[in-house]
Amino acid sequence: MEKLVNIPAHVSIIMDGNGRWARERGLERTAGHIEGVESVRACTEAAVEAGVKYLSLYAFSEENWNRPQEEVDTLMSLMFKSMMEEMPNFSENGIRFMVLGNRERLSDGLNATIDSCMEKTSGNTALTLILFLSYSGKWDILQAASRFARDVLAHPDRADELLSMDADGFSRYLVTGGIPDPDLIVRTSGEQRLSNYLLWQGAYSELLFTDVLWPDFRKKEFFAALETYSKRDRRYGKVK
Repeated sequence: MEKLVNIPAHVSIIMDGNGRWARERGLERTAGHIEGVESVRACTEAAVEAGVKYLSLYAFSEENWNRPQEEVDTLMSLMFKSMMEEMPNFSENGIRFMVLGNRERLSDGLNATIDSCMEKTSGNTALTLILFLSYSGKWDILQAASRFARDVLAHPDRADELLSMDADGFSRYLVTGGIPDPDLIVRTSGEQRLSNYLLWQGAYSELLFTDVLWPDFRKKEFFAALETYSKRDRRYGKVK
């Protein structure tokens, strides 16, 4: 990889195309999900090499619960297996692991594994790897608004202060509170929409849509995305 300037602090990827990848090869959809795990591993390694500090991956949306139960069960089992297998790699490479989303919908076993992985890697600083699981942007904003409302009701003496809160203050109520908004959001497989992902946090993110299917998105494609980002001119509504 050539030396890149203007490395994004936070890269987020909508991982799309596993099913299509499998179908094109005459395989079951499960095969695409399994191959997609290798892309997660490759992009995580690439992020560490490039100096990206946060890599977040849209793994499973709230809408995905509507998929056939067999596929949902396979995905959850694969995530459980992958977390267990990757723990040594996280520790060895200084990777902090997080899962964000509506975890009330996850099984007790998966939640216990998530908690264990998050606790064991909490002190790592090379890269924060975030898995968005059972997540949707609308749900995130709604739960943030509910938490904010509860704070106002619980602290009437601070009501004026809370009600005058700016956008940065409100951001702390989102599940990503304390995490910088993504500089770059990449979506694979040729689809050109956010699909209810990071609707608040992605307000000023650079967007990159690629035709590459997720199981084929490896280090080469990750570095190419960083190179494209480095050429973007981010103005945040200002004139330069």
